[in-house]
Amino acid sequence: MFFADTALSLEMWIQDSIGSWNMKAMIWAGLVAATATLWGQAKNPRLPNDIDPASHSRIPLVHRQDLDASGQKIWDSLGGNPDRPPCCVFGIAIYNPEMADALFKLRNSVVRDGTLGNHITEVAILTGTREQQMSSNEWTGHEAAARKAGVDQTTIDAIKERKDLTGVPEKDALVIRFGRELFRDRKISSETFAKAVEAFGRRGTVELIGVMADYAMVALMLEAVDEHRGPEHLW
Repeated sequence: MFFADTALSLEMWIQDSIGSWNMKAMIWAGLVAATATLWGQAKNPRLPNDIDPASHSRIPLVHRQDLDASGQKIWDSLGGNPDRPPCCVFGIAIYNPEMADALFKLRNSVVRDGTLGNHITEVAILTGTREQQMSSNEWTGHEAAARKAGVDQTTIDAIKERKDLTGVPEKDALVIRFGRELFRDRKISSETFAKAVEAFGRRGTVELIGVMADYAMVALMLEAVDEHRGPEHLW
């Protein structure tokens, strides 16, 4: 009787243990599956219905063969891969090749051929992009470019988080103040403008305006077509 009861108890314990382990396995499997689903959604968020999956915006990509000879010549001048449509602002503007050409020349005139230098130019780009509160994609790329150009993290954080400019290097602070006045107040004070001319010269000050205006326009254009190429909700 004792052995029979012991055997029965052992059998019940084994069955209960197996059931318990099966339940744990099911729970863990469910957690793993749920985590994988959430991870997949985070990596590939559902896009709005009007977003083209190739362009990640409201308008499809333009391919070189879609353009006439004049448009193809402008396409080639943009310097990209002839087999890959331009993205971002040039991917939008290429619908009107002359517009794309004008934007490209404006960009080169104030960025590549300007007198401000990479450091100040990147501070100006970040300021213009941030003050428009648009285009996380542009911000992400130029934050990395700014670091490469030697812009201090204090400056980047002050722009991104709209902090007080205490501790920001003098010329960086001047550029940020110039941009904040331009975008927030829609005018530049006489004092700030005079300091910009003193620091960068008249040509440099005009280029500073051009850089900020260029990237503000880029931000507006990317917002208008609801581009989803870059990270979302940086601020």
